[in-house]
Amino acid sequence: MTRTVAELLAARADDDHPGLLFGDERWTWAAVVAASAERAALARSLRVDGPFHIGVLLENGPEYFFWLGAAALAGATIVGINPTRRGAELARDVAHTDCQLIVTDSSGAQFLTDAGVSVPPERVLRVDDPGYGKLVAEHTGAPVDLTFAEPSSLFLLLFTSGSTGAPKAVRCTQGRLAAIGVRAAELYGIGRADVYYCAMPLFHGNALMAVWAPVMRAGSTFATRPKFSASAFLDDVRRYGATHFNYVGKSLAYVLATPERPDDADNPLKLGFGTEASERDIAEFRRRFRCMVVEGYGMSEGGTNINVVPGTPPGSLGRPGNDTTVVLDPSTGRECPPARFDEGGRLLNPDEAIGEIVNTAGSVGFEGYYNNAEADAERVRGGAYWTGDLGYRDEDGFFYFAGRSNDWLRVDGENFAAAPVERILFRHPDVVMAAVYAVPDPRGGDQMIAALELRPDVEFHPDDFAAFLAAQSDLGTKWAPRFVRVTADMPLTGTNKVMKAPLRAEGFTCDDPVWWRPDRDGGYRLLTDEDRAALASELADHGRAR
Repeated sequence: MTRTVAELLAARADDDHPGLLFGDERWTWAAVVAASAERAALARSLRVDGPFHIGVLLENGPEYFFWLGAAALAGATIVGINPTRRGAELARDVAHTDCQLIVTDSSGAQFLTDAGVSVPPERVLRVDDPGYGKLVAEHTGAPVDLTFAEPSSLFLLLFTSGSTGAPKAVRCTQGRLAAIGVRAAELYGIGRADVYYCAMPLFHGNALMAVWAPVMRAGSTFATRPKFSASAFLDDVRRYGATHFNYVGKSLAYVLATPERPDDADNPLKLGFGTEASERDIAEFRRRFRCMVVEGYGMSEGGTNINVVPGTPPGSLGRPGNDTTVVLDPSTGRECPPARFDEGGRLLNPDEAIGEIVNTAGSVGFEGYYNNAEADAERVRGGAYWTGDLGYRDEDGFFYFAGRSNDWLRVDGENFAAAPVERILFRHPDVVMAAVYAVPDPRGGDQMIAALELRPDVEFHPDDFAAFLAAQSDLGTKWAPRFVRVTADMPLTGTNKVMKAPLRAEGFTCDDPVWWRPDRDGGYRLLTDEDRAALASELADHGRAR
């Protein structure tokens, strides 16, 4: 029985099957293990007192791959540092996780310097520096030593996306990740001959838990590139002979926004796995690329999971992998009643049906956040695991995602969540990305803004958009946005998830064009500077300017 990530890796020590593909370079699993063992020996030679935490500030590539293996063998912890973070945020991430060694490149080293990171320069390894190769070469032929790894060894500190606040560092032990690798390889049928294409960042749980660990378990092949590119996706798939791929956030939407070609379906793909794609994008990807796409609901923390099962209705997450996951009213702790729908599919009781997705069995799989007792207490309270995600479920027990816990809106006295509205907006053929959020109504409650990113070279036509909304039979009576912001640059995390905080902060005072309906039952027209001033004045008059 495999107990640790180090054991998963060591099982490949004599394996000549391709383990890693990157650009035109290839490494067998045996070469990957040898490279990992060399870096494990290097890391242990540089260890100092304190937590054995190694920060990795790199794009995807062979060195990231080798240092994951190195940490497993050395009994160290990898801190996945988000390379899109800068300044005080970057310094905070490094300090918060007690990194005693950082592996990066020249660009990353400059970011650290600019941020005033306190790790001494001699403890920053730059993989593109000639001296780095000499350091590694000193440990050529290092043995594959399993004595430093235990199931309880802290292996990963994975930062949450930060889409709703300061990122938290999720703890993941070797035992937990090894178990995930074994289960995922079986669940998704990853076989020896498969090639898993992963352009999602290796600092994120999706890439490590859904790809790296199960690929290592199966002895199949991991293919990657420095970072996700929609235009390069299909070329990479063909180049590597990829049979599987993963995605996070709106990656599928960006691939589908590339021009369609007659030979798109001429590819080796069998399965794509990920989270947060729209119903329309999943169906369109299946049609265009002749590839199955499977959505899953889960999180780096663990806690619970929900998967698509036979009979899952369109738009549903599926059913939980346990019978203890429910939807609770966060204010009362009571279970929410099932959702009711009319003949057109409109949710009739959002006020009572939408609540927080909770695992009443407690912190199953959740190993806590690093150095953040307050966040631990928020996640696990009253003997239950609170996901921080809103949802609802129908009478047959199928769950639906309704957004993050701060995605509530109250329009004209009706409470509802953002995600069901976003799902409807994604049906529009020109919409690549949609984010629904609230701005204050001068007389109380909220008004809704929908930020839209459209396909390239497409213009927004307000009358057509209003007609589209009117044709959606399941659009709630209060769900039509009063404001529509059209943006070319939706603010995203490093994993293509929308950051709503900057959108909310700007409201309708942004530089992007905004259309609005002065009369709630009328059409949309362009919001002018005079309109903005009048709306701001009205908010101030009613004490709601903040």
